[in-house]
Amino acid sequence: MFVEPPKDPWFILGEYMPPPYALLALAGYLERSIPTCEIEIVDCQAERLDWNGLEDRIESAKPDIVAPSSLSTANTYAVLRTAELAKRASPKATTVVGGQHFTALAEESLRQYPDLDVVVRGEGEETFVQLVKGIDSGSSLDDVKGISLRNRGDVLHTASRDLICDLDSLPYPAYHLVEKHMKTYYFALMAEKNTPFGIIEGSRGCQHNCSYCTQWRFWEQSHRYKSPGRIADEMENLHHKYGTRLFWLTDDNFDVSRRGERVSGEIMDRGISEDIAWFTQARCDDIVEGRDLLPDMRKAGCVWVLVGFDTPSPVTLEQLRRRNLDKARAKEAVDLLRENSIFSQGTFIIGERKDTRESITAIRDYADWLDPDIATFMALTPYPGTEIYETARRNGWIEDTNWSNYDMVHAIMPTEQLTRKQVQEELYECYRSFFGSWKRRYQGMLSPNLITRRIYQYLARQAILTGLRSLF
Repeated sequence: MFVEPPKDPWFILGEYMPPPYALLALAGYLERSIPTCEIEIVDCQAERLDWNGLEDRIESAKPDIVAPSSLSTANTYAVLRTAELAKRASPKATTVVGGQHFTALAEESLRQYPDLDVVVRGEGEETFVQLVKGIDSGSSLDDVKGISLRNRGDVLHTASRDLICDLDSLPYPAYHLVEKHMKTYYFALMAEKNTPFGIIEGSRGCQHNCSYCTQWRFWEQSHRYKSPGRIADEMENLHHKYGTRLFWLTDDNFDVSRRGERVSGEIMDRGISEDIAWFTQARCDDIVEGRDLLPDMRKAGCVWVLVGFDTPSPVTLEQLRRRNLDKARAKEAVDLLRENSIFSQGTFIIGERKDTRESITAIRDYADWLDPDIATFMALTPYPGTEIYETARRNGWIEDTNWSNYDMVHAIMPTEQLTRKQVQEELYECYRSFFGSWKRRYQGMLSPNLITRRIYQYLARQAILTGLRSLF
């Protein structure tokens, strides 16, 4: 039983119900590898199941293995509560967790939380299959690569598993196991709630090594791509089979200059580009380098790009290892996206150790000058598995150890000159400065760009500033 636990939505995103992609990917691989395996996906969000309802489902099914989705550190306690319910409702069940948080804290988690049985470290597909085979046969799990588990009162970490070389060899994610919910997955910020929403994984990892990012370490600083044809095939399959019309291409870095042309061409060759829309993440230097490919991306349905600008400070950018992100290139990236009617979402980071009120004011001014279509401001968060976490933990900077608050809108650490509360107040001021501008609001709500107009009208109804103000 794969479980997407009950959890609170991230209010910054508004109303949002994505399909449980990581579970679907694991289920698809498991189904192909062990055809006799009985697999159930319980999506508590889509089914509107509370904790009592989930416990009843586990008790009724009596699964041999319960594996909750553990994609985000902020969802850690939901994962742990699922494991606790599983042990109560089906005591013989083996509880299995994975993802970046538990990979980074495998030993600590197994020692601290008795309801966890096994941590799958790193890339999960083949490891999970071998684990299932071992549990089914009752054999020792000591030879299963890529897991951590308790062993005679200690924690055993087996040898790591090599990454999958050919991502095209992976089966399609098992969307058919949540077929009855496919019409209910949506992203209201971007489209009407009746617009079916799907997720496509176009690549894994990133060749960069930003100090606050969990991804490059988790994927061993490799960047592996699915072929453009495979990406388009998955989009076409979801569109024709389930009517999916909005896609998130989840690449940590889409790599516009290397892949924009071929991915766009494959989508247009399928004849679906007029019927779908998609969004992704890209670096501003890559957007500038791939400027000639943006028109084709827009024709292929790319309506939105998330771009990390972080800060105008060259010193801070260097400390974060965010290279080639100078202000001139960042501004050019915003302008190029706007010229091609691609909505730009800029992200900015406050709360770096040297930050002061003056430097954060400079970040606000930078966001105003860049003028992306919307801005998202985030408090620097020390996620387990990052260098920021290791440094902060070693130096005693972490003041909030509640994993639920590791959502980038709660300040976790002070800076040298600002208390944690002051960092939280500054985050609110960043949002108030950007979205409190009546000129920007009116321009957004009256924009000739349909996406921009829709989003500003939606944000006006969501009262995001009120939600942020309540955090301090």
